[in-house]
Amino acid sequence: MTEYLLRFIAGGVIVSAFAILGDMLKPKSFAGLLGAAPSVALATLSIAVVQHGPKYAAAESWTMIYGAIALACYSVAVCQLLIRFHLSALPATIAAFAVWLVVAFGLLAGFGGAA
Repeated sequence: MTEYLLRFIAGGVIVSAFAILGDMLKPKSFAGLLGAAPSVALATLSIAVVQHGPKYAAAESWTMIYGAIALACYSVAVCQLLIRFHLSALPATIAAFAVWLVVAFGLLAGFGGAA
């Protein structure tokens, strides 16, 4: 129960801080980017450090980096499928999901020793 309360408070504080930062920047589309992933990642990592130590948090941060790289590759693949091959959104996103899987698990398998 205490863990959930800690997650709630840490997540709320960090999300609020990033939301304020995003609101101060132009264009306002940054607000959505700054309000979600970085704040949740920082809250998760801070809790991981407290509960499991810095080595565990470091490994967790590497998996977040691998996921972010895979997301970038997925995004490029979706854009290519939408623009070059004129697929509609649903087939493009479903097909590009394979790219995310290959990149994410490839990085994990290739550099898993760092994690």
